[in-house]
Amino acid sequence: MIGSRFASVVALAVFALPGCKPAGSDRPETALEFPLPDRPVSDLGSNAFSTETARDERGEAERVMDLAEISPGMTVADIGAGEGYYTVRLAERVGAEGRVLAQDIDGDALERLGNRVEKERFDNVSIKLGASDDPRLPEDSFDRIFLVHMYHEVSEPYAFLWRLWPALREGGEVIVVDVDRPTDQNGIDPLLLSCEFRQVGFDLVTFKDAPELAGYYAQFKAAATRPKPSDIQPCRSSDTRASSSEVSSQEDKDAD
Repeated sequence: MIGSRFASVVALAVFALPGCKPAGSDRPETALEFPLPDRPVSDLGSNAFSTETARDERGEAERVMDLAEISPGMTVADIGAGEGYYTVRLAERVGAEGRVLAQDIDGDALERLGNRVEKERFDNVSIKLGASDDPRLPEDSFDRIFLVHMYHEVSEPYAFLWRLWPALREGGEVIVVDVDRPTDQNGIDPLLLSCEFRQVGFDLVTFKDAPELAGYYAQFKAAATRPKPSDIQPCRSSDTRASSSEVSSQEDKDAD
């Protein structure tokens, strides 16, 4: 499906996410048909969540890839790829027959990642610039899409997830790793996360508290249908209570 679209090109334009600004300020026109999140948005943080050595010492990437059942030949997307911690490890796991698309909204980070990919000769990695309300992924192309320690920075989550939905292949899933704390403190309540995904047409498949990941692991699949943008209702704190049983139930199943 991806074919030539996986050309290794680094775009240099930068689309910056707003941090904790007043709701509705500087919204892109392409997001106006979607509701704003009823929560703060984290400032765009460093592209290095932690040092790669420290992350490898606790087995972070291996653990996440095992939970996501990443295997040779898969096509995966690493959204918010930054300096490429997951990108290069995913490239090794999927092998020469697999493909990895590394995406970010930081053009400088993508340029550095492009240099790394070229230096380390990852021929199965391509690079793409995204936008705050659109991951710009080709449709029907990915077995897994990774959002690791970055979802709390997405300023237009409903537009972003709605446009991500068609990129999954049949049986494809979205992998989220984040921290259970307020969104203006570089994390997101897993109940709120589940609610926002559900509003846009995703079902929770797996949820695990994972201290070795410095947070939690969640896995979603596309629901049977995707709602119209006008039908999406922003999640509020009262809505997350309805997600509590869903998350708790899924965590219990995963523990069995």
